[in-house]
Amino acid sequence: MRAGEVQEKLQKPGNSLSGKVLLGITGGLGIAITCVAIPFVSPAFRRICLPYVPATTAQVENVLSALQRAGNVPKGSKNLLLDIGSGDGRIVIAAARNGYKSHGVELNRWLVHYSRISALQAGVWGNVKFFRKDLWRFNLSPYSHIVIFGVDCMMEDLEKKLQAEITDNCTIVACRFPFPTLQPCHTIDAGVDSVWTYTIEKKLTEEHPQR
Repeated sequence: MRAGEVQEKLQKPGNSLSGKVLLGITGGLGIAITCVAIPFVSPAFRRICLPYVPATTAQVENVLSALQRAGNVPKGSKNLLLDIGSGDGRIVIAAARNGYKSHGVELNRWLVHYSRISALQAGVWGNVKFFRKDLWRFNLSPYSHIVIFGVDCMMEDLEKKLQAEITDNCTIVACRFPFPTLQPCHTIDAGVDSVWTYTIEKKLTEEHPQR
């Protein structure tokens, strides 16, 4: 086939249209992959990076054991659990299956959508809620149980946030890393699956104006 014939064949409408379709599909896939990937990559560019690392089966079991050991909160307190950085929702769903009214706060929109679908499939939709919010701007005061799978660099700031916002007795379960100054009341020592249980007690005092 001569060069002129090749050029003529490439210039036919059918070939031109096929190339445009292929280019459009490739570009669309690239944009879709980028949109999905950005929420997973962007935490690395924040001051405190909390990456998505799914909890292992052992970690979930240890968290549930720690919550069970801590028991119920005192009568009159709000019996509501929060998983900070809830990821794919497995802690929230597991807690709901064990009788907790459970919430999760997560910044990654795709993980929030996935968590809601998983909760619906697990049959616990009525006992869970997932919020797409920044944990540092999320109010912790309504919760009597808080679970956190944190990273070492965030635990000091999170400890300050907890102490500032908790208004009632609260049980906190930390996995992977402990808090720097809070003293745990119970520890499940299991290497990377270790959990630390803390109790913060707030005594509300009524302030009387000076006469």
